[in-house]
Amino acid sequence: MGDVNQLAFVQEHKHQFKGPYLEVGSKDYGAHQKVRGLVDPGDYVGIDMLEGDGVDHVLDLTLSFDEIDAVLGGRKFNTIFCLSVLEHCTDPAAMCRSMTRLLNPGGAAYISVPFIFKFHGYPSDYWRFTPEGVRVICPDLTFDPEDSVMSTEAPGDVHPIDTDLLRVNFSVSKAFKTGGFFRGLSAVGVKLAKTLRLAPWLLEHRYVFPPVMLHMIGRKPE
Repeated sequence: MGDVNQLAFVQEHKHQFKGPYLEVGSKDYGAHQKVRGLVDPGDYVGIDMLEGDGVDHVLDLTLSFDEIDAVLGGRKFNTIFCLSVLEHCTDPAAMCRSMTRLLNPGGAAYISVPFIFKFHGYPSDYWRFTPEGVRVICPDLTFDPEDSVMSTEAPGDVHPIDTDLLRVNFSVSKAFKTGGFFRGLSAVGVKLAKTLRLAPWLLEHRYVFPPVMLHMIGRKPE
């Protein structure tokens, strides 16, 4: 299940994705858009830890691969979608190993994870990830920077991944240097508000982060 920017990412990169498709964490929790509807639904399998709409098989990808393979009938996939799922998994590295084994050579895994996000349980919430962390838990996939972006919750607010990861810096000099005139002017306003002790719960920090999601496509070598 994807949010609006995850689904837009699927649309933008649709030419790179081909069936058969596997969606990890496919249960419909009421979102009005579904990844299944963006690609060929006739060549699509949805799995989740819980039964529900959109779930073809109840399956835990941290089980032994023999058990996983038996449930899926030995199927392999050219595309795997894993959107906002790994933070809810007690062993994300094991899940990624299973996903890699389920990919055909040359197949693609679209992985979307939170870097900064509120606590949200489905049924619980364990992890946050950096781009390097995604590469570490998926050592057998190759991630092209051209296919990696970050986004906030705002529709269309999508950016290339950099080391700031959408950090909002309150330093006046850094804001002018890296963000231009209007970002610098905003930093001046923040500094004035700090001097006047306005909203100290927010402005007493050197910088803040909005909610940030990472979207990365990993490919299995041919």
